Amino acid sequence: MTDRHRADRVGEDAHGVRHGFPHREAVRASLTVLWRRLGPDGVGRYATSVAAADVTLSPGEDPLLGATRVAGVLVRHLLLPEARMVVSFRAMEHAATVELAAGPEYFVELNARFRTRPRDIGAALAHEITHVLLHRLGLGFPDTGRNEILTDVVTAYLGAGWLLLDAFRQDGAESQKLGYLTPEEFGWVLAQRAELFGEDPSPWFSSAVAYEAWRRGRAEADRERRLPPLAGAGWADRRRYVRERRLGRAAPGAPYAFDGGAPASAVAFPCPVCRQRLRVPAGRTLRARCRLCGTVLDCAG
Repeated sequence: MTDRHRADRVGEDAHGVRHGFPHREAVRASLTVLWRRLGPDGVGRYATSVAAADVTLSPGEDPLLGATRVAGVLVRHLLLPEARMVVSFRAMEHAATVELAAGPEYFVELNARFRTRPRDIGAALAHEITHVLLHRLGLGFPDTGRNEILTDVVTAYLGAGWLLLDAFRQDGAESQKLGYLTPEEFGWVLAQRAELFGEDPSPWFSSAVAYEAWRRGRAEADRERRLPPLAGAGWADRRRYVRERRLGRAAPGAPYAFDGGAPASAVAFPCPVCRQRLRVPAGRTLRARCRLCGTVLDCAG
């Protein structure tokens, strides 16, 4: 059955790459735990994304020396303590691994294929060095899959994950995707960041399919920012919301929930920035402030 409130559109393309928003709840939960751990001031320290020129190997640059240099750039961008980077290449199944030791050194291993394809060394390193950040922050979920999603979300939200989306490409020469989020989910997280910091990452994408995924993710993020009870909701969504509020019962899949009888006296919904659950009086036009991220929201009805 199609859920009228959501647009997951999950499927695989001819290259076996999953698309849509299958990890929607895990992505939202990842944003919330990040905001809870860092707070507005902490998130604000990452207002500038890592620059492409700083994480790209120069023509003819030695892959090992270049990878070590880029790793240092990412360590500084993620505000980790300065330490010696130990980067190596070896044959492995995954793109990269990192040793989560107490330090002071950082040990990262990259798949040997990056020696001859250095274009995406920055993307692989960004994910692994974010693992170090999360380890030091004490952030994580009980299962490995959700932890990898958390790592991708934090990498993108803190300004280094556009590299992971740009590493997604499909052309006559190659097909590649890095990370655990779908391309559209990367686009969604980047759109959340872009809205928060007034940033436009679109010029950084060298891959046409990566740009298209960013565009689709941004469209979904824009749609979510116009859902009831937010004042910017469209006419059809607003009409449905009012009808459901009078009944005191939201339809399955609705982004809000009512309580207090019929008509409902209160509505709960996620903050469009940090995804923290908010609860406000229903049936009134008001301004609500999220206690977690500080965002002020205009609500209607």
